[in-house]
Order: sequence, then C-alpha cells, then structure tokens
Amino acid sequence: MQEYLRAFRAMGSDCVVRIVVDDDRAEPILDRVVEKVAELEKRWSRFLPDSEVSQLNDHAGAPVFVSPETFTLLSLAIDAWRVTGGRFDPTLLDALQRVGYDITFDDMATRPPVDVAEVVVNTNGLDSVVLDARSFMVHAPAGLHFDLGGIGKGYAADCVFVQVMEDGVSGACLDFGGDVRVGGITAEGGGWPIVIDDPFRPGEDLAVLGLGDGAVTTSSRLRRKWPTTAGEAHHLLDPATSQPAESGLASVTVIAAHAAWGEVHAKAALIAGVADGAALIENAGLSGLLVTDDGDSIAVGQFEAFVMNGPTLDQ
Repeated sequence: MQEYLRAFRAMGSDCVVRIVVDDDRAEPILDRVVEKVAELEKRWSRFLPDSEVSQLNDHAGAPVFVSPETFTLLSLAIDAWRVTGGRFDPTLLDALQRVGYDITFDDMATRPPVDVAEVVVNTNGLDSVVLDARSFMVHAPAGLHFDLGGIGKGYAADCVFVQVMEDGVSGACLDFGGDVRVGGITAEGGGWPIVIDDPFRPGEDLAVLGLGDGAVTTSSRLRRKWPTTAGEAHHLLDPATSQPAESGLASVTVIAAHAAWGEVHAKAALIAGVADGAALIENAGLSGLLVTDDGDSIAVGQFEAFVMNGPTLDQ
C-alpha cells in the first residue's frame, strides 16, 4: 500500500487529500477529486454570480430548481438550524455583508478597514422555505438569502469521501480547510492521525487525535477576521444579534460521523458559549474540545478517548 497526496486551493481554503491505493490509479482518482470540488464550489459559492446559491438568493420569493446535491445541502442546513435551536443559521448573508464580508477572504487582505453598515437582526425563519424532493425545487420567501460556505465545505468533504471510496481506495483523509473526513486504513495499516491547530499559535499543535472512520471539524473566530471602522470583526455571527459572536470561546472542535454535521455543531457551540456549547455537543451525542478566550481547553463527551497527544484538559 502507498499513500498519494494532492494539495490545492478551493472554497477559500487550503485543501489536502491523501489516498491509499496499491496500483497506478492514484493520479486519475486525485484528478477527479479536484474536479469534483471545483464543481461543488461553482454550485455553492455566494461569490460566484452564476452559482445555484446565488440564483436562489437572486430569485428569493420564486421557485428555483437546483441539483440533487444542492437540494440535499439545503435540506441539511435547515435540519441543522432546527436541531441547534437556530444557533446555526445559514441565512445571515445580508448581515455578513454589512459587517464587511462581502468579498472573498483572500481579497480582504489588501483592503483597508471596512465601513460597517447598520446591521439589522435577521427575522427570516427557515420554516417558511418550501422543499420539493421530487423535482428538487426550493421556494424561499422574499428577502431570505443563503450563505452555505461552512456547511458546504463540510458536505463537500463528505461527498468527495464517498467518491474516492467508490473509486476503490483502501483509505482516505480529506482536509478541506479544517474540515477533515477520514476512513479506511493508512499506508501503515492503522487509523488516521488528525492534528488540531492551536488557535492562538498558528502552526503549533494543540492536540493530535486518532480516528479510524469519521470527521473532525474546527470552527475558530480567530481564523477569518478583518479590521473595520468599528473594530475587528470575524465571520461567525450570532443569529440573535447579527453581529460577530462574543461567547468567550476562541475555537470549537467536534468529532462526528460526517464533516457537515460536525461543522454545524462546532459553529453552533462556539456561538452558544462554554456551558451551552458543551451541552449542545453532548446532547447531539458528539464529542468535542472547547478552547476559551483565556486559552483553557475543555473536553466534551468522549473526546479524551481519541487523543493521542494533547493538552491538559478541563472537564
């Protein structure tokens, strides 16, 4: 068995794909991975005017027909909104744009501090979205606009994982900018080591986990941030205020069966804060690690059972 690697840039993130195969099929399989991710980004990016998400936003108030994968992603996002009590909200696009996230994060690096427009609290409920699974039709009410960036990245990892396993690899590790999906065996025959970065010391390891099959996802308010005339802003908005969340948490890592579901709960827990965030993760039957603004690490659920090497954890 031999491991093959492909690194590329997509979805505003650095992506690294590792597959284990025992023949010469590695390069075609990796080519298909890059092609699939590019295809999904073209469907789901809010920054591309012809994407299916942009078409939904431009035609809010009218029925829109989408691809099966986009329909599944939207259905998952609405389910996530319900199970997290609204803490995960995929309809905060207008608020994100008002606080300055109106261009890609890569382009923000050269922009001066953003003038923050007045932010209006989102009052659009997802219960009014009509989904027709027979025709893949979505009918969102006028004024409701989607941003599926985070959950889309997690779901892309899940979709591509299924694809590479169907291609016959013995094992795979897909890291899409902190959303990691693994399964099968490594070239050495065991499970996959997954590194969690220290949110306060980029490039340094906070913990190393061992996982045979499943996903590890991390949300951090320190990763995507930018200067504004009202102070520093970040991309994780609290649906209750439509402002960058101030919950006392710097990052949340969640271990789940699927990357999309882990992404949802990591983001919702970070917005909820230490106590409510830990309860949200445990009530979902998941495990996680909360890192506070003070640098404390708090294990949730069975997190410590996955740790190969890591910090001193609080309970």
